[in-house]
Amino acid sequence: CTAIFTRLASRDLHKPISILFCNLAVSDLFTSFSGFWISMLFITNPDITIFGSREMLAPYALYTTSILSTIYNLVSIGIERYLAVAESIRTRFRVARNHSIAVVFISWVLAFFLGCLPLMGWNCLHAERSASVLYSPFCVNYLIFIAMPNVLVAFLVPLFTYLRIIIILRRRKLRMQACGQATGTYQSAETQVARTSISIWLLALVSYAPFLAGVIFDAANRRCHTDLYPGVYIFRNCTAMLITITCLGNPVLYTLRLRTLGAKLKALRCLSANRGRACTI
Repeated sequence: CTAIFTRLASRDLHKPISILFCNLAVSDLFTSFSGFWISMLFITNPDITIFGSREMLAPYALYTTSILSTIYNLVSIGIERYLAVAESIRTRFRVARNHSIAVVFISWVLAFFLGCLPLMGWNCLHAERSASVLYSPFCVNYLIFIAMPNVLVAFLVPLFTYLRIIIILRRRKLRMQACGQATGTYQSAETQVARTSISIWLLALVSYAPFLAGVIFDAANRRCHTDLYPGVYIFRNCTAMLITITCLGNPVLYTLRLRTLGAKLKALRCLSANRGRACTI
């Protein structure tokens, strides 16, 4: 909520990246709310969170939707940062405010559609043999369908985009050195982007890798709920806590460093233009 109010109070939502940051905070808010809802159901009736019930479909669907929206936001931010840095080199495409709004709309539509599939009928309320042990009454094949591609996207796309950003900054620094110009701004920007990107990728890895491991274990396991209690469910709760930590880490990584990162990118564009003029002369 603090991240949302900060973005709205700054009146800076005309920038594409600010819209993505604010939407990421909304996704984190939904994740926290749905996680709190599941926790309250566990406190009032622990059995339904272990053996499954129709009452768990709605909170699990909202939880899945919010996690998917967060993943799509993280991927969108990585792509937007890459386009912002690579704008003056290989692409003439510039991300505008309308593009960010369209990305936000598409992300939520896709997240709601995939997350609400169990509410539309893809559940295992009447097919206990195919039900998930960790997230009953979700079906195991639904969890595999949702978790596998989206978690891989959350790992690979940010890794590729941020590595490309670091490579572009390093190449620009070498070209600046060849032109005999100072490279202090490039060195500082390269260090900051490298630290931020590594933190983003590690946070996603630590948050979603255990969840993916739980889904794989769920698919390979055929034992009943009581045989796995309590160790496996403690692991499930720990994965939920790690995802919640992501909701706390995202504002620190994105919102609080927005001005500094924006100033660095603006300085890089100016230096890039001056470099072109100097090399031409």
